[in-house]
Amino acid sequence: MTTLRGVLIGCGFFAMNHLHGWRDAKGAEIVAICDKNPERLKIAGDQFGIAKRYDDAEEMLRKEKPDFVDIATTVPSHRALVELAARHGVAVICQKPFASNLADAKAMVDACAKAGVPLMVHENFRWQSPILKVKEIVDAGEIGTPAWGRVSFRTAYDIFAGQPYLAEGERFIVEDLGVHVLDVARFLFGDALNVSARIKRVNPRVKGEDVATALLDHGDGVASIVDCSYFSPAEDDLFPQTLVEIDGTKGALRLGANYQLSVTAGGKSRNLDVSPPLLPWATRPWHNVQESVSLIQQHWVDCLKNGTEPQTSGRDYLQTFALVEAVYQSASSGRTVPLAGLLA
Repeated sequence: MTTLRGVLIGCGFFAMNHLHGWRDAKGAEIVAICDKNPERLKIAGDQFGIAKRYDDAEEMLRKEKPDFVDIATTVPSHRALVELAARHGVAVICQKPFASNLADAKAMVDACAKAGVPLMVHENFRWQSPILKVKEIVDAGEIGTPAWGRVSFRTAYDIFAGQPYLAEGERFIVEDLGVHVLDVARFLFGDALNVSARIKRVNPRVKGEDVATALLDHGDGVASIVDCSYFSPAEDDLFPQTLVEIDGTKGALRLGANYQLSVTAGGKSRNLDVSPPLLPWATRPWHNVQESVSLIQQHWVDCLKNGTEPQTSGRDYLQTFALVEAVYQSASSGRTVPLAGLLA
């Protein structure tokens, strides 16, 4: 089997998870890394035994001629780097937040489409094994057709300790975390037609919003509530768990605390422990997210080898990105925002 040669741009906090995932991936390897910070470059290169190290992305792409590039930088650099990869004819997997705005996101998708190179967004929450189990049960029809749902992520975890830049942006929780939760709602209930939302800044230490609630209209009377918060102190903080509730036409399911899943249908209930595995390189409580990184990156490799479109391709992900924009527009205007106008 041919091994795909990948390169990584960005060696910061979360990129370490990427590198672990690539080391585990079947059919791919990272042959070079790039970062403008020499200390981060050295730490990542030494830890993962990657000898080829660059401080210039274009030089790396030109010299290495990789099969794909993993962009794990912060959002302001994404458009330039995606378009750079497209010019070099290199397939792209890009971290979220995908872009600074919807116009940039569309331009990035267009650039890769015109260059004929695959583009996928590293939208990993839908790849968490508890979420995959929920999707499996829904698709099997055990609870019938979903009629109502809720996807929730609420915590008081100090996310700023590892990523202090998150406290500085004018946009915060919807752009950084809410996008994951909104994508899970899309994954489980389908695309939304309209969004109504409210956001609020509670923590005086941050510039952007740290609490958000959205009502998504999925059509045919199906609605979901998406809520997220980084200012929800509780005796038992569940970070970084995503909770899910679904009522269907034949039953209901609840993905609750500590990855316990209950399914009620036909007058009977069953309970499942859907705890994610602790990979050898993972650490609690991050292990559910870390597993999803490994799974989505294997999905990317398989899609490249098979010539199939990834689940969260750039084209598909515009639907998720538009949900983020709709939440901000609805929150600022106090009105319901249709998705069709954003995606036109």
